[in-house]
Amino acid sequence: MKHLVCPNCHAVNRADDSRIGQAVCGKCAKPLAATGVLHLDAPLLDRLLAKDELPLLVDFWAPWCGPCKMMAPAFDEAARLLGPAVRLGKVDTQQHQNLGSRFHVQSIPTLALFRAGREVDRVSGAMPAMEIVAWTKSRLG
Repeated sequence: MKHLVCPNCHAVNRADDSRIGQAVCGKCAKPLAATGVLHLDAPLLDRLLAKDELPLLVDFWAPWCGPCKMMAPAFDEAARLLGPAVRLGKVDTQQHQNLGSRFHVQSIPTLALFRAGREVDRVSGAMPAMEIVAWTKSRLG
C-alpha cells in the first residue's frame, strides 16, 4: 500500500501498489495517479512532497523559454512512459517565482527528481522523451 495525494482535492489516500493506475480518490472520485503531467502550484507541490509516496519529477520552466517549449511534448511523452509509477509535474517559474527561488533554480528548463520528499538529483537543459525516461530511471535505481 502507498499513500497518494489526490492532485484534484489534495486528500491523502491509500492505494494498493498493483492498482495505482486504477486508484481513485475516496473524497472526490478522481484518478489518483494518472499518466498525464500535473500543473503544480505551491500547495500541491508541498502536499506531494510531504505526503505522497510516488517519485515526483518536476520540470521548472517558463512560457517565454524556447528550449522549455521545445521540451514540452517530450515531457508529456515521458509522463506517459513513466506513469503511473512516477508522477510528472510542471512549475511555471514565471507564475510561481517563489518556487523557482525556493528550489534554487538557476536555469530553465530544469528537471528535479524527488523521492520521499527529498531531491534525488537535477539536470538542466532540454532533453528528448527517451532521455528524460532513462535519466529518471537511472536515478531511481
